[in-house]
Amino acid sequence: MKEYLIQSRSGIHVSLSNGESIRLIDIEGQQVVDFFAISARNSNEILSPGVTIDCNKSLNVTKHDFLYSNLYAKMLQITDDSVGQHDLIHPCCRPEMYDFFYGNGKNHPNCNENINKLIEILGLPSCSIIQPFNVFMNTRIRENGKIEVLAPKSRPNDFIELKALMNLNLFLAACSVSESACNGGKCTPIRAIVSG
Repeated sequence: MKEYLIQSRSGIHVSLSNGESIRLIDIEGQQVVDFFAISARNSNEILSPGVTIDCNKSLNVTKHDFLYSNLYAKMLQITDDSVGQHDLIHPCCRPEMYDFFYGNGKNHPNCNENINKLIEILGLPSCSIIQPFNVFMNTRIRENGKIEVLAPKSRPNDFIELKALMNLNLFLAACSVSESACNGGKCTPIRAIVSG
């Protein structure tokens, strides 16, 4: 078993072998994790929220559901989930987003850069816009199609556990948005535990 701490507004890389599981624990509650995966065998095969929505026929995933790659292959299965509310719609936060909504993008920590720096360290091609699985993010979709980001439903020590269905490079970022309800108005750390 290996344990990692994802500091507030930062990211980590984790290698996950086929059959291993990772548990993400929201230490203080209401903290989103941007979760991105690249196949260890084929760097052109990446986690795809769009394909995941398509295959699950749902805008939300929870226990027993699968996360799919851009090649329509099962990458991970959610094996346990104490929250049940996550997001497959929003891209990683990045400077342009902070400028658009808050006018403060310059030098603002952001998940797109935090994850891409880790991808580049491995010698893999970076992604201009990363589309992650946003763990614990609470997006409300109204009947008219409008969306609203609310504070996450996760409480201290709530968790999600996912099992790898192929060898993966995982990239995990504790979301940097403190300007809205996305992380309950503040950014906090996340614990990650890998087990065989």
